[in-house]
Amino acid sequence: MEVHHLRTLRELRDRGSVTAVAQALHLSPSAVSQQLASLQRGILIPLTEQRGRVLVLTPAGERLADAGGEVLESLARAQNSVSEYFLARREPVSVTAFHSAGLAWFPALIASSLSDSDGPMVRCRDEDVSINGFVDLVSDHDVVIAHRPLASDPWPSRRVHVTPVLQEPIDLAIHREHPLAKHKTVSLADLVGENWVAAHEGFALEPLIVQAMFSAAGTPIKITHRVNDFNLVAAIIAETRMVGLLPRYTGLIPYFREHVVLRPIEGLALARNIDILTRPEARARVSTRTVIERVIKIAEATRGLAEKQSNPRTDR
Repeated sequence: MEVHHLRTLRELRDRGSVTAVAQALHLSPSAVSQQLASLQRGILIPLTEQRGRVLVLTPAGERLADAGGEVLESLARAQNSVSEYFLARREPVSVTAFHSAGLAWFPALIASSLSDSDGPMVRCRDEDVSINGFVDLVSDHDVVIAHRPLASDPWPSRRVHVTPVLQEPIDLAIHREHPLAKHKTVSLADLVGENWVAAHEGFALEPLIVQAMFSAAGTPIKITHRVNDFNLVAAIIAETRMVGLLPRYTGLIPYFREHVVLRPIEGLALARNIDILTRPEARARVSTRTVIERVIKIAEATRGLAEKQSNPRTDR
């Protein structure tokens, strides 16, 4: 049983097709098939099976893929332990994040990387994916900054290691001159008849959250625009009297804070978990752990600043 065979099996589980595995490992599809066949020869129970035109893992294959991840993690630890610590810290780390986290944290993360001549160089990329898409990103990136609503299912721990970053409240976003802006909090009754800017279906702040909120009040929500980018949401609210939902810490850049204010909605615990997802072997590297620590420190600083800036000036 060769390590590269286990890696190929794990990649098939995560990427879903021989073609995708071949592209990721820079092999031909026939070479991938040969590796899987070599692995199968030493095992009596089938590891893969055909479902239509797609080759998928059997339950035994899934178990072996999980074990293969542990082997790769141990191998990464072993390689890291015999490397020069200085060189290990300087290994580049690829980081991806959803848009609002990227806007809030990437500049400081990149600046810290450039100022630390002994630390890792980061390679940042933003991604606009649905909640289920974040786990797949660990196949191509060392660090994946992901978010999910509080009520959603946890990340699959058999595929990724999860490092919690923070829990971010979701607030009502309104124009500073909107009548509701004078209140410290807003009730459901206050929002009857408002026109909304809401996120696309399937994303972490999808309209279903708001729909559920208003179904409890017995009043349907009026969604006029569907926008995923929070800066665009803020820009629309800044020029209109529409309302929307924005994250408290990462949803507003300083420019829009002059025009848009955030208010909690009474009786609702709207929030999202922001986590860092990594493959076990990526997290075993010193450079990856250094970047994770920096992201958490930057996130905490962002939260502290946002809390200072969001104190309403008047009470309800």
